[in-house]
Amino acid sequence: LEEVGVDTYHHTMFEMLGNWSFGDYFKNEAIEWSWELLTEVYKIDKNRLYATVFEGDEKENLPASTIALAKWQQYLPKKQIVYGNKKDNFWEMGDTGPCGPCTEIHVDCRSDEERAAVPGYLLVNKDHPQVIEIWNNVFIQYNRKKDGSLEPLPTPHVDTGMGFERLVRVLQGKQSNYDTDVFSGTIEATAKIVGTAYKADDSKESIAFRVIADHIRAIGFTIADGQLPSNTGAGYVIRRILRRAVRYYYSYLNYKQPLLHQLLPLLAGQFEAVFPELQQQLPFVSKVVKEEEEAFLRTLDKGLKRMDNIIAGSAGSISGSNAFELLDTFGFPIDLTRLIAAENNLTVDEAGFEAEMQQQKNRSRSATALNTEDWQVLNDGNSNGFVGYESLQTRTNILRYRKVSGKGKELYQVVLEQTPFYAESGGQVGDSGQIIVGNETINIIDTKKENDLIIHFAEKIPADMGGTVLAKVDAARRKKITLHHSVTHLMHAALRQVLGTHVAQKGSLVNEDQLRFDFSHFAKVTDDELAKVEELVNEKIRENIPVVIKTMGKDEAIA
Repeated sequence: LEEVGVDTYHHTMFEMLGNWSFGDYFKNEAIEWSWELLTEVYKIDKNRLYATVFEGDEKENLPASTIALAKWQQYLPKKQIVYGNKKDNFWEMGDTGPCGPCTEIHVDCRSDEERAAVPGYLLVNKDHPQVIEIWNNVFIQYNRKKDGSLEPLPTPHVDTGMGFERLVRVLQGKQSNYDTDVFSGTIEATAKIVGTAYKADDSKESIAFRVIADHIRAIGFTIADGQLPSNTGAGYVIRRILRRAVRYYYSYLNYKQPLLHQLLPLLAGQFEAVFPELQQQLPFVSKVVKEEEEAFLRTLDKGLKRMDNIIAGSAGSISGSNAFELLDTFGFPIDLTRLIAAENNLTVDEAGFEAEMQQQKNRSRSATALNTEDWQVLNDGNSNGFVGYESLQTRTNILRYRKVSGKGKELYQVVLEQTPFYAESGGQVGDSGQIIVGNETINIIDTKKENDLIIHFAEKIPADMGGTVLAKVDAARRKKITLHHSVTHLMHAALRQVLGTHVAQKGSLVNEDQLRFDFSHFAKVTDDELAKVEELVNEKIRENIPVVIKTMGKDEAIA
C-alpha cells in the first residue's frame, strides 16, 4: 500500500489478463503465443522486450528452465534474456500447493538515449519505474507438500498473468500508468474540484492526485461488489485505503471536505460497459463513501495535531503506545501512522504497537475469564444433545459437573445426558429453569455451549446425583425469548426493505426483555426510516402468521 501513488505502476486494484492450460499446451506454446500477441498483435518493439528464465536451485534440486531458454533464444538475442533466481522466477501460491518455474516478460519504456547509456538487462527486476514486468508465464509442474518437499505433478499446467494497466501504458506510450486514460479522467476531475493542477512529478501534491485516482477506483468497485467498510477483515482493508486517500487530499491538496464521492459518477460512467454494477448502485456507493469521509474528517484534524506533538517529542521512532493511541482514539490505521512517520524521517515501533494490541485483547479476555476446575464424571457416555424443541422438560441423567469461579462468584457447570435447555447461540440468550432431584430443586441460571457440550450453569449441585433428574425449562421466559427471536427476522426483512438489500445482520441480542439487532449501513438511520421499519414489523405481527420451528441446512434457511 505504501508504494501506491508514490511509484508509477503499483495499484490497490488492477485487472489481470491471462490464459490457462490444464494438462494441454505447455512451455513452448505459451511462450510462442505470448511473443506473437505482444509483437505481432500489439506491435510492441521487440528491442524493448526482455525475458527472464529460472536459473535452477541446487538446494531444492530444481533444474534450470532449459526448454524456456531454448524457446526464447528463437526470438531474442542473448543480451535480452536474463536468468532469475528462485525469488523472481519460481512461483508458489503459498506454503503448500501447486508451484513451478516462471518466465517473466519485461518492457523497457525509457527513451532511446537512456537505453543507449544503460542496457535494459541491467535494470530488469531492479524496481526501475520504466523497466517493468508486463507478463508472467507460470509453468505449474510441482506440488509443494506439507513437509516442504516437492513432487512432480502428473500433468503440467500453465497460468499466465498480464497487468491491464501496464499494458495500456505501453501501448499508449506513456511514462506512467497514471498518464493513461485509465486514470487521467479521474485526475483531471480531481484537479478541477480542488483547483490545483496535476504536475505529474514526485511532489506530495502529485502523489496525492495519484493516490486518489487509484484508491477511489478500488473503493468504488469493491463497495459496488458488496464489501462495505468496517473495522474488521476485508472491510477494514477498504477503510484503510479510503482513509489514506482522505489524508492525502486533506494534507497535500488543502481540501477539507469530502472529495472522493464526487469522483464516483465519472468513474461509473467510464467503466459502465465492463462493470455496470457501479453505475447501477451509484447513489448507494456514493452515500457510503461520503459517510466514511465525513466520519474520518471529524477526527483527522485532531489526530494530525496529536501526531505533530508525538513527532516533536520522538527521537527517531514513534513508540508503540503512541501508534496505538492514534489508532484507538483517532482511527489512524497503522499504515497511515507509518506513512506520516516516514515523511518525517521516523520509524514506528511496530513490535510495540502489536504488543499494545495484544494487551488490549488480554484485558478484554481477563474481564470475562473464569477459573475452572476439572470435570467430575458421574456417568459414562456422551450427551445426546438438545430436545427442547419437542418438550420443555425431560427426565435425564447428570453425566459430569465442575466448579467455576470468577468475579467473586462460585457456580457449577453441569452436563446432562439430554437437555431441553437451549444454549446461548446466534445472539439468543440461554435458557434458565430448574433441575429437580426428589425434593431438591437446583436453579439453572444460564445455558451455554462449549464445543459440542451443552453446559448448564447451576448455583449449586444436588446432594444426590446418582439417579435421574427432571430438567425443566422456565417456559414463560422461553416464550418471551421466542417472541423476540421472531421479531429479529421481521426486523431484518423490514430493514432490507427500507434501507436496501445491502443490510446484513452483524450481531444481535435476544432475551426475555428486549432484542438488539446489529446491522451494517453507511449512514445514521433517520427517524422516518425507523418509523417505517416499525410500521412494517407491526404490520406483520398483526397478521398472526403461524410460527413453525424446523431444523434445516444453512443454505436452505437462507433461501
